[in-house]
Amino acid sequence: MARNIEIKARISNFNDLAIQVAALADSGPFLLFQQDTFFNCTTGFLKLRTFSQSKGELIYYQRPSLAGPKLSNYNISPTPNPDSLKLVLDSAFGILGTVIKKRTLYLSGQTRIHLDQVEGLGDFLEIEVVLGENETAALGETIAQNLLDRLKLLPDQLVSASYLELLKS
Repeated sequence: MARNIEIKARISNFNDLAIQVAALADSGPFLLFQQDTFFNCTTGFLKLRTFSQSKGELIYYQRPSLAGPKLSNYNISPTPNPDSLKLVLDSAFGILGTVIKKRTLYLSGQTRIHLDQVEGLGDFLEIEVVLGENETAALGETIAQNLLDRLKLLPDQLVSASYLELLKS
């Protein structure tokens, strides 16, 4: 299973933070429109991420609900027919909920920095430090925390819940 360290935070000024993130990034911004459909799953999270009618990804992941850096283990399988796959998964498991977002992606080394505008929730920063096979979670946490510090994000901005959990609360 692939692994990353994730941090999510609420942000109040999307445009100001985008300028700061762009200054730290090696590449980006890349604009992505994503619809994540979550399915009932007892051992983690299962979602179908739809980019278009002909492009999607089935993503299974396990991650604790903690504020601050957290380890996520995941598998991703691309699909050229997300609508058909959604019907099959709905029939088998049932839909738990849907999250729609506009994501602005920046890349900095092994880190994906997302500025998310989530329908019904507002604006968020999400940092994902992708870990190599021999890299420790502690290394990823250090990289993520360093980025948080450089962006001057405060502990009270950190979010422990997923977007789906926030929408349902």
